[in-house]
Amino acid sequence: MVSVCLYFQVHQPFRLRKDYSFFDIGVNHFYEDEAVNREICNKVSQKCYLPANEVMFQLINKFEGKFKVAYSITGIALEQFEKYNPEVIDSFKRLASTGCVEFINETYYHSLSFIYSRAEFKRQVQMHRKKIIELFNQKPQTFRNTELIYNNELGKFIENMGFKTILTEGADHILSWRSPNFLYQPIDCYKLTVLLKNYKLSDDIAFRFSNRDWDEFPLTADKYASWLHNISGSGEIINLFMDYETFGEHQWLDTGIFAFLNALPGEILRHPDFQFINPSEARKFYTPVAQLDVPYYISWADVERDLTAWIGNPLQNSAIEMAYSLEKKILATRDPDLISIWRKLLVSDHFYYMCTKWFSDGDVHKYFNPFNSPYDAYLVYTNVLNDLKISAEKSRSQNK
Repeated sequence: MVSVCLYFQVHQPFRLRKDYSFFDIGVNHFYEDEAVNREICNKVSQKCYLPANEVMFQLINKFEGKFKVAYSITGIALEQFEKYNPEVIDSFKRLASTGCVEFINETYYHSLSFIYSRAEFKRQVQMHRKKIIELFNQKPQTFRNTELIYNNELGKFIENMGFKTILTEGADHILSWRSPNFLYQPIDCYKLTVLLKNYKLSDDIAFRFSNRDWDEFPLTADKYASWLHNISGSGEIINLFMDYETFGEHQWLDTGIFAFLNALPGEILRHPDFQFINPSEARKFYTPVAQLDVPYYISWADVERDLTAWIGNPLQNSAIEMAYSLEKKILATRDPDLISIWRKLLVSDHFYYMCTKWFSDGDVHKYFNPFNSPYDAYLVYTNVLNDLKISAEKSRSQNK
């Protein structure tokens, strides 16, 4: 029996005001562009989250529980849904009630905290777990780190936190001759299993679906299902991981993406040896075929599958080191508002906007960047950090 594991990342960052300047430091403490945050959340909810959730719900009912899907929804996305689009929360709750949907744990603020502060990382994971239990009545058994960032140390840390399964990228330079279509065990771990994204098959949907220059265009559900069926005999689990915004936002309605999604499960299940499972179920069906050794960080970003999308240049390194250097000072204030603001500034998107990789992955970075340049992103971000630092110092002096 070959299993298909569908997992989607749901994330929306809080965006900073692009006009926050040096002259605002010490004077203006309002950093977020609430109008833009609301506008984008409203738009993506209408184009993606609500219609995609409706399709998923109908598919679960149509196939009487044989269709399954997993999500990780960042804490800051959930906060925005609660504030601007509570109907999105309701639609995810309806999915949760089917028993066919798994919600996955991650860092609440979609941060790189494991790399810079293990204590903050643990706090954010616990915050996110609490939120998932509160909203969806599920205690997560599976973990995915921000942007599928992973190495051996993270695997061991996550196992010690009690998780059973972790997701990451099926990077070629880690797998070598091996296939991502099997269950693996992280090296030095004894209980944790790891699921690896099949990036080619995932990216065929997420990035190439509407590309008319692609030699496989147009991509139909029966054609795609035949590719999966061809893996039978040479793989056990096909992990299709992608951003949920693929449906309706990155690939617009008029591309036929929703029709493709609606038809795909039926085409896959035509093969009697295929089934859908959720990540936490993989260990019930399969035994790890080998240990996976990942001594260096990998991610699902760009062709390099490393960390250079976020910490690949001096701008990014300077900004993120400055942000984490404030940890003790901010937490010492015990001011929930200041702490919340600081944590929002740890969101990985802020550093992504500072990326200067304008070659193989340049178009991707420009598409997701609200700033005119990485340098503008850096200036706004460091101005905000400097103002927050002043606010923290004032708060501490007032509490003495």
